[in-house]
Parts: sequence; C-alpha cells; structure tokens
Amino acid sequence: MFKHTRKLQYNAKPDRPDPLMARRLQESLGGQWGEVTGMMSYLSQGWSSTGDEKYKDLLLDTGTEEIAHVEMISTMIAYLLEGAPFSEKDAAYEKDPALASVMAGMDPEHALVHGMTASLNNPNGFGWNAGYATSSGNLVADMRFNVTRESEARLQVSRLYYMTEDEGVRDMLKFLLARETQHQLQFMKAQEELEEKYGVIVPGDMKEIEHKQFSHVLMNFSDGEGSKAFEGQVAKDGEKFTYQENPEAMGGIPKTKPADKRLHNDQG
Repeated sequence: MFKHTRKLQYNAKPDRPDPLMARRLQESLGGQWGEVTGMMSYLSQGWSSTGDEKYKDLLLDTGTEEIAHVEMISTMIAYLLEGAPFSEKDAAYEKDPALASVMAGMDPEHALVHGMTASLNNPNGFGWNAGYATSSGNLVADMRFNVTRESEARLQVSRLYYMTEDEGVRDMLKFLLARETQHQLQFMKAQEELEEKYGVIVPGDMKEIEHKQFSHVLMNFSDGEGSKAFEGQVAKDGEKFTYQENPEAMGGIPKTKPADKRLHNDQG
C-alpha cells in the first residue's frame, strides 16, 4: 500500500524561473540514471525479493523514497518554468536578444506537450523506458546495479550543481547528494553481506561447471599491454590472475549449411 503526503520530503523551490535549468534537470528525472530508474528498479527488486526481509525492506524503503525524489524534481521543474515564454513573438524576445538566446535552449516539449510542467523524458525529449531499470531476482547482481545507479545519479547531480547559481536549486541538490551518499553506502553494505554468503561471482553455484582454465586469464586483445599489470595479483575470489600474450583461436572455422533457396540468401 502506498499513501501520499502532500508535503515534499525536502525543499524544492528555486529563487527564480530558469527554463534552461528545468531542461537540464530532466536528466535527473527521466534519464537513464535518473530518479524514475531508481524508483522502478528498487521497488521491482523489493517486490520480487523472497529472501531475507531486511533486504526486501531496504529496497522498498529506498524505492518509495525515490518516488518522493521524483515529486521533488518535478515540482522544481514546474517552478523553474513559471512565466517562461512559449511564443517566439513574446515581447521579451523582441526587447532582449540576450534573453532570446538563452531561451532558445528551452525544451520545446515543456510547453508543447506538457504545458510548462515536468515530463518523464531526458533533456532531449527521449522518454524514460523500462529498459533502464534492473530487477534480476538475484540480490547480489541487483545490489551491484544499485551502487552503480546511485553513483551515476550522484555524478549527474554534482554536475548539475555547478550548472546553476540558484541557491534554491542548489539547496535541493545538496539534499539529493546526501541521500545518494547514503544509498551508495547501504547498497555497498548489502552487497558485501550477500557476497559473503553467496560468493563474489554471480551466480556462485556454476563455478564447478565452467571451464576453469579460462576463468582467471587476462587475454591480450589490444595493442597495449596494460592488462599485464594484473598478472599474479589475487582476484576477489582468492585466485591469481594469469596473462596470455597471444590468445588462441580455439574454435575452428565455422561451416554452416546454406539457407533454404526460397529465402534467396545469395551468398556467393
């Protein structure tokens, strides 16, 4: 069950309108690593979790918080778009060429499609899609994705911080930075605990099946030899890396049968 509280989790009001910043913030909302991706990933992972309840609760707590972040950024974008011109004949353009130049960077979809409100798109109008989210049913794999998601999200928020001098926007971004710090740390901790239980390789119960002679070999497939620096070092699973200077082609030349003539696959 979800219940909405009309009060925002944290402040989300700029000092002044800024349609260009509104467009930039769309990345943290509907981009690949944005809040919608976190929301849908963590909630889906939590709903599908059948293991330890503490991981299920951790995921659902965080996924639900991400809904609050979606609301905060959507609200901030709406404030930033207040009073923005939506016609090229607007008097502000005619009176101030500099303003016209800045406004040229405004996302036209904010006015044309969404009526001066936020959208579930990235800054270039590409819609959020479920392919950004991850819910594999394997908690080790999912926690690793979650650390990456929070790292990418925090990186983007850090860049957004330096793209504005608006203290209202920066105040919200400072809060998001702090929460993304917490989320990285909690998912790292969960990952460590799960790796201790299931092993560092996903999935961990296939190691007896794989061809082990290839499982710790660094193969030189480039002009550089930087990978050789790892030779002899101990991997996280306790085994040492080896290095193969000249990887072999071990599979032979494939000889497949021609397709049915009715397919007209002219192959020489």
